Amino acid sequence: MAKDEPTRRQLLGARAAVTLTTVVAVLSLATGIANISVQQTTGPLAEHVPEAAQTAAGFTGTLTGFLLLFGAWALRRRYRAGWYATVVLLPVTAIQGLVQASDVSVPLVVLSVLSLPTVLLNVRRFDRHVSVSTAQLAATASLVGTLVYGTAGTYTLREEFTGISTLLDALYYTIVTASTVGYGDAIPESAKARLFGISLVVLGTASFALALGSVLGPAIQARFSAALGTMTTQYELLEDHVVVLGYGDLTEPLVEELVDGNVEFVVVTPDQTRASWLREHDIDVLLGEPSDDDPLEEVAIEDARAIIAATNDDAQDALAILTARELNPDGRIVAAATGRENVEKLRRAGADTVLSPAVIGGRLLVRSALGESDVESIAERIMDEEE
Repeated sequence: MAKDEPTRRQLLGARAAVTLTTVVAVLSLATGIANISVQQTTGPLAEHVPEAAQTAAGFTGTLTGFLLLFGAWALRRRYRAGWYATVVLLPVTAIQGLVQASDVSVPLVVLSVLSLPTVLLNVRRFDRHVSVSTAQLAATASLVGTLVYGTAGTYTLREEFTGISTLLDALYYTIVTASTVGYGDAIPESAKARLFGISLVVLGTASFALALGSVLGPAIQARFSAALGTMTTQYELLEDHVVVLGYGDLTEPLVEELVDGNVEFVVVTPDQTRASWLREHDIDVLLGEPSDDDPLEEVAIEDARAIIAATNDDAQDALAILTARELNPDGRIVAAATGRENVEKLRRAGADTVLSPAVIGGRLLVRSALGESDVESIAERIMDEEE
């Protein structure tokens, strides 16, 4: 059963939930577009669903696909809001697939239903709350305010426009005017209506610019963070991995061993230079203190199968072990002690196994000096050297 555990996590884990949600989103987009362009549906429910409902489901299915893509993005960052949105949208996509009543909608319905249990099972993994900045709040308020202002004003002045008679017409005019698309099918006929249109263009471009700034600003900052080794979102959905706390002379050989063994792992180190070097060599690294809660939570230490503490500082190792043990009570923790006198201290801190490379190396050297012939073979076996 232990060997089956990694496979079960891969099939039902958080990554699977994100992947399935993304696939459903793409299917919803593709199916909606396909059903909009189809003149006559041929599905088993086609004769029972009105044509108008089928067409509406096609348009709304495309919109739901876009919303699900945002949901997958939010899940990728472990946002609880993304989990709630996905749990609501997956049944919606299934219902839309049924209403579309087309043969091409069958995969969408089936995958939407099958994806929901996987998302529900991983509720605890998506525990982050959305942190909204003042700029993002201002951008949202300006967009909403522009839409309300434009729709209400256009509807009020509808007698002074051609092509405006309903609230939907007013909303349509507001969107095409504020976005500077301007199809020309709704035209202001009076000076008052033209002045209103000018104000709507100014407010619309300003609010869209503010919205883009609030979105692109953090994205640009994230790109700089990635170059400096501080990007964290790619590690949040790690499962059954190894967390290496610290990076130094003792850490280099074990990192090489993990790379050679194709083991999924991430290094946590406060050293900016080492973090940049590791990232240049395609090694996952998070810039942070190994003894702090936040960096360890960022690398999903609670789901790690093993933690290795090897900071070259026994005192720092002890603090890191205490934090790791608190966040992952059942995980296996291995530590490398630089001083023989600190071996028991690290065990008391919570390490399951403590090794002292200096002591092991010294004993091997002494045994070799005393004439024991198997010392070199033992060392070679430990280092896994190939002749």
